[in-house]
Amino acid sequence: MNKLEIRSFDMDARGIGHLANEDGTQGKVVFVEGALPGELVGFSTYKKKTSWEVATMTGVYRESSQRVKPKCEFFGTCGGCSMQHLQPEAQVAMKQRILEDNLWHIGKVKADTMMRPIYGPTWGYRYRARLSVRHVIKKGTVLVGFHEKKSRYVANMETCQILPAHVSAMLLPLRDLIASLSIIEALPQIELAIGEGVTAMVLRIMQPLSADDEVKLKAFADQYQVQWWLQTKGPDSAEPYYPSVSDLHYLLPEFDIKMPFKPTDFTQVNHHINRVLVARALRLLDVQANERIADLFCGLGNFTLPIATIAKEVVGIEGSSALTDRALENARCNGLSDKTSFSTRNLFEITADDLKKLGRFDRFLIDPPRDGAMALCQALIDLGDVAPEFKPKRLVYVSCSPSTLARDAGMLVNQAGYRLSYAGVVNMFPHTSHVESMAVFDLL
Repeated sequence: MNKLEIRSFDMDARGIGHLANEDGTQGKVVFVEGALPGELVGFSTYKKKTSWEVATMTGVYRESSQRVKPKCEFFGTCGGCSMQHLQPEAQVAMKQRILEDNLWHIGKVKADTMMRPIYGPTWGYRYRARLSVRHVIKKGTVLVGFHEKKSRYVANMETCQILPAHVSAMLLPLRDLIASLSIIEALPQIELAIGEGVTAMVLRIMQPLSADDEVKLKAFADQYQVQWWLQTKGPDSAEPYYPSVSDLHYLLPEFDIKMPFKPTDFTQVNHHINRVLVARALRLLDVQANERIADLFCGLGNFTLPIATIAKEVVGIEGSSALTDRALENARCNGLSDKTSFSTRNLFEITADDLKKLGRFDRFLIDPPRDGAMALCQALIDLGDVAPEFKPKRLVYVSCSPSTLARDAGMLVNQAGYRLSYAGVVNMFPHTSHVESMAVFDLL
């Protein structure tokens, strides 16, 4: 049997080892699913290329002291988690190392200070999820849950440890409900969004409900305290169905902010971590009462509104007018419209001239999607030639991709005249390989 010494971890939570060449030198790299650094494992290769292989683990001959028994009985089959076999503290340390490696190998930068990681509850934390629905005729059942690993099939999961307990307990009743509906073949997914005291579920329906379906959905909502939404087309078509009025919102109590949202909106999945994330981001941004701040990729105003409680003025910028309209309404709801304004523009095509036209800002909060903020970083580089006095003195960059953060950090440090003062991970998704992080850049 093939045996391999595992030396490190990759961003997909796979153990990394190297085959030995005939002369004893280090050979081809092997990525082993389920293996941990420090372990000696058996493996079976299922994908082979010239310089690397991907394998499954067939046995553990020397076990890592950080290996733990997964809490979920469906771990290994369900694709919702990839790191339940590793101690939560070790997961965070691994993600911190991934961030540092990306910053150096991709961006050629190192932070002056690595911040203490942000982490919190590791179970029952997922307040947002997209659950797939599949009617499996051969098995005579309906499946509701995440996809299986590397598969389009829905995992046969009866509980979920990362969903809140009341939602986990609903998975089997949801199966029975959907199996009883006339639209069983026309309901491909359920979008879950939990707010303060409200559990909303969006049914993506491809056919109208029958009268009997309506009776069953309302009875389920009453029994399990669920608010149903119906989505007939794209995400913007989602509307409350029963009860017909929604009070879906989350709170940022440190700033006395109430944030209404729709279940199809982008919001952070982990409300506990989001509160800590926002508070730390604002402390690092170090906003002063006389300053003008830009919140780029502002979404619904998750950072904009807390900033407005401190700054003289904050401008939220986002690519969707629907989002900026909603953010403005959220500012009004919180009595902050006099200190906020919102601008709609494509930040993936922004230029130095565009930044100059927006006026001078003291600080930027940047929270882009996985693609990062490459155009914005290039605009800041070019701004040095066009109008260097318009460069903000501090940037706080919140990232959901360490590789694009590292790329952008390289541009900011090596070309735009900033230094990377702080960086650290945010464990928004425990037991998964997702690495969220935060970085602080100061103008030299």
